[in-house]
Amino acid sequence: MHMKVPFYAALFSVAFAAPSRRAPVILHEKRAAEPLDWEVTRRLEADKVIPLRFGLTQQNLHRVEEMLMAVSHPESPTYGQHFKPSEIVDLFAPSDETISTVTKWLSDSGFSRDRLRLSANKGWLAMNATVAEIEELLGAEYYVYTHKSGVEQFSCHNYSLPVHVRDHIDLIRPTVQFSHRPSPLSLKKRGGGLGMPSSRTGPKKSDKAVIISPSLDNCDTAITLDCLRALYNIDYKPVATSKNSYGIVEFTPQSFLEGDLDLFFGNFSPSLVGVRPIPVLIDGAVVQTTDQSFDFNGESDLDLEYGMGLTNPQTITLLQTGDLVEGAGFDNWLDAVDGSFCTFEGGDDPQQDGIYPDPLPGGFKGNESCGIVSPPFVVSVSYGQDESSISAKSAIRQCTEYGKLGMMGTTILYSSGDDGVAGGGGTCLNARLQPARNGKVFNPGFPVTCPFLTAVGATQVNPGSTVTDPEGACEQVIFSGGGFSNIFPMPDYQAAAVNGFLTNHKPPFTSAEFNNSGTVRAFPDLSANGANYVIGIDGEFELVFGTSASSPVVGSMITLINDARLAAGKGPVGFINPSIYSESFASAFNDITSGGNQGCGTAGFTATTGWDPVTGVGTPNLSKLLPLFLALP
Repeated sequence: MHMKVPFYAALFSVAFAAPSRRAPVILHEKRAAEPLDWEVTRRLEADKVIPLRFGLTQQNLHRVEEMLMAVSHPESPTYGQHFKPSEIVDLFAPSDETISTVTKWLSDSGFSRDRLRLSANKGWLAMNATVAEIEELLGAEYYVYTHKSGVEQFSCHNYSLPVHVRDHIDLIRPTVQFSHRPSPLSLKKRGGGLGMPSSRTGPKKSDKAVIISPSLDNCDTAITLDCLRALYNIDYKPVATSKNSYGIVEFTPQSFLEGDLDLFFGNFSPSLVGVRPIPVLIDGAVVQTTDQSFDFNGESDLDLEYGMGLTNPQTITLLQTGDLVEGAGFDNWLDAVDGSFCTFEGGDDPQQDGIYPDPLPGGFKGNESCGIVSPPFVVSVSYGQDESSISAKSAIRQCTEYGKLGMMGTTILYSSGDDGVAGGGGTCLNARLQPARNGKVFNPGFPVTCPFLTAVGATQVNPGSTVTDPEGACEQVIFSGGGFSNIFPMPDYQAAAVNGFLTNHKPPFTSAEFNNSGTVRAFPDLSANGANYVIGIDGEFELVFGTSASSPVVGSMITLINDARLAAGKGPVGFINPSIYSESFASAFNDITSGGNQGCGTAGFTATTGWDPVTGVGTPNLSKLLPLFLALP
């Protein structure tokens, strides 16, 4: 019988030979894009100690899509038979051969065994080393980059690995990762990471006066809960709330204000006055009230007012992420719902995520929040970044985690972005797929290009129309993010729909503008209204726009569907993409056939019959969608 070797034995049972002649090496990873507005100012000090982390190649990664489809495709005989967390860990843990090979390589390179630490899930090998040692080991050169604001960060352009080792290492951090936005702490602003207040991110505000009317006749100028219920036939009251769960992610210092919730609910959902989301505070997070403005409160107020309003009386879990000093990235909230992915065990990216304990003054001194809450059945995230700002290896590793959550029965929803075919703030790419001030190449987002989550675009009630008229793609203030990935291959579940679009509605662009190969992930997957939302914000009503609104609205509808399934003794729907792209579900979506998503000096793509890279398969009709999901095992 095969016996599992204890982790400490597997790590240290290899022979620690004397350093040998350098083995043949090969380029392993290079920076995704050269940074704008940053200058190389010096070599990083050779004696600086860096916490180096080796992401070990996991087993069965080539089977993620296969296993996800097995529990997610409506025609699969094992639909809904989701995996347990312990099964996920066992399925993907690196092999003993991988651990042994990498450990021996480091040993042969002169690193003693007492410097090496293996994470509990065997996914990461960590050690502290000087810059000089790392540069020798990886054939890299670290430089300090200075932003025009005075902010500094370090990075290397590329690194190499011995041929016999490269297949056992997924990626190494910190190496080529680069945060293209300066740290808000260094800019002397409170807050950090993805929650950093910025005119480029979050919902957009209108200067128009808000006129609240009980009539559905004005939904073209002011969206309310009743408008959404009418648009998407939402007529279901939850009955299994104790079994169900809906999580909404916010990044500190973004936060809701209690008075704003009560202002909104007092007008639109009186039974919710005084009701609050249940906070899960990740990595020293706080729901801060010191800084109050649209930039600090708009996102959270919007997400919670509509998420809570549409699913009442379902309790909402607020996944508040990151401390006030350092903030957080996407990996941080993923750590909290899946301890096997946790940074504290060696996994997060110092250039993308918050690293805790936070050594900075006033920072969170506790350990990272690892597996502190079970994954909610639905998670909505209204934040994103440009795909060009993350290396392919880092993006793929994060995407795999979304696949694992889907295998465990969680629906992950991300807003597709508000800049059409351009990236955040209207940034486009050059021919080398790097951000450029006068770029002409479309700039897709991330994580929305990950094929294992659901990307949500935005629609609008067209001016002068009513809720009984067809919606169009959102072209007021924002434009629905959509397009084609430069990293991820096309998943099978969307191949027919996307190739149908490229063949029957050929865009007036070439490979000089977007990846038109027909072999890459396309987005969004579906849409919901994203224009003229009435929200309570900082003690008054405002109108806001954004796919930031669309994602929690779709999340609310999936939560209602889960409620019906749980009440019937079934499980949550989990990953919904294979279902929503299937022919049997087509009648449950309102096809959006007008509007576009301009950007990069073009009109962008055009919404048309069937799936399109503006609004996906369309907007959900809950009264039709619910029985289809309810009929599945």
